[in-house]
Amino acid sequence: MTSPSTTAPAAGLGARLRDARVEILSGIVVALALIPEAIGFSVIAGVDPKVGLYASVVIACTIAFTGGRPAMISAATAATAVVMTDLVRDHGVQYLFAATILMGVIQIAAGFLKLGRLMRFVSQSVMTGFVNALAILIFMAQLPELTGVSMATYGLVALGLAIIYGLPLLTRAVPSPLVAIAVLTALTAWLHLDVRTVAHLGALPSSLPSFALPQVPFTLDTLRILLPYAATLAAVGLLESLLTAQIVDDLTDTGSNKNRECHGQGLANIASALFGGMGGCAMIGQSVINVSSGARRRFSTFVAGAFLLLLLVALQSLLAVVPVAALTAVMIMVSLNTFSWRSLARLRTNPLPSSVVMLATVAVVVATRDLAIGVLVGVLLSGVFFAGKVARLSRIDSALSPDGTTRTYTVTGQVFFASASTFADSIDLLEPVERLVIDVGAAHFWDISAVAALDRVVLKARERGRNVEVRGLNAASATLVERFGTHDKPGATPLAHH
Repeated sequence: MTSPSTTAPAAGLGARLRDARVEILSGIVVALALIPEAIGFSVIAGVDPKVGLYASVVIACTIAFTGGRPAMISAATAATAVVMTDLVRDHGVQYLFAATILMGVIQIAAGFLKLGRLMRFVSQSVMTGFVNALAILIFMAQLPELTGVSMATYGLVALGLAIIYGLPLLTRAVPSPLVAIAVLTALTAWLHLDVRTVAHLGALPSSLPSFALPQVPFTLDTLRILLPYAATLAAVGLLESLLTAQIVDDLTDTGSNKNRECHGQGLANIASALFGGMGGCAMIGQSVINVSSGARRRFSTFVAGAFLLLLLVALQSLLAVVPVAALTAVMIMVSLNTFSWRSLARLRTNPLPSSVVMLATVAVVVATRDLAIGVLVGVLLSGVFFAGKVARLSRIDSALSPDGTTRTYTVTGQVFFASASTFADSIDLLEPVERLVIDVGAAHFWDISAVAALDRVVLKARERGRNVEVRGLNAASATLVERFGTHDKPGATPLAHH
């Protein structure tokens, strides 16, 4: 009989080996999926393809150790590439490297300021809209590879999708996207198919990235040029990274450290620039590939960066013959898996404001190709709808005393900028009564708009010869009124607080 002391370590070792295999295979799939996008983003930014590829290598390897979200993939991205275009065109690639370093410094500072907490202000509707818009953009990015191409390309894409979705029905021992890429590459080479391969995407680097400081003058004029670009890059990069981290949290039912992610993104971008790479951030598509393949640890992210470097330097001849159709099939799978199909059915059952926020986020992101603008619009709409909802929860009731001399207004709910005018308009200052009582014991005053509305009511009532009593201010509201109100200051008619 085998003793537990010998079987337990063996079982633990077996589990660790299985986990390592999954992490390695997932990282390999991600590395292959990074290549066309890194080259494409380099073109968008106006730099040599190696700048995007080196960035993807360095950022992925660095964030594996410094990031706050295990198994999330960060690399060169379109969101940051579009910001770089004017800088590269007007000042050159060395200024891009310098801006990327400053971008990283700003992101590190954001981590120390704990700006990761801002994610709590992003509603679920905005998150869903962000995910759906990104899925649409990922699919749209594949359209150039599906238009004006040979039938062989369509056949390879169809076969790739069949393998990706069919293989898991038989076995999950190996990630199906990796099998699809291997089969399609072998089939293309065997049949000598005339289709686009990775070699057609652009020149691949043939050497390791080397350390170098940006060759720019260290002057205030340089800083004035760099700062607007660096600040925009930092904001866009953090926004996409934190949103992607939240999505991966939901996919894996695990948590992440958003403030550490801010630090990690900053360090990764600084490292990228020092080794000849552009700035980047988290990538939802590749992150979905990684976690869908079973990865849950940082090791998969490191493998993605390290294997990409191995492909570029040592296995370039093999990489060059990989058909673009295979990578297109993988990205179509990512698009389909990323899109929240349940959100379409919920459009009929969700509250109208939630559906409007989600659809507006999708529309703006797709129209502008700018995730930051779309999310900002969604957050602003969420705030407007929320303010309107809270404002409607406030209520004002009134009662006239038996002798007809006193009108008592009872205010219930929240009084702030969205409900302040309703509060003021609900009090009839023309009614011929001697005394007004405003009972706010069941209300709360939140801002100076609420205080200004109270001032306006009290002062106008006094101008008309009414005695006014404000009753029941809670401690926080009373402090706000005493600090910003004018009706209770010296020179005004005395106001009683009870």
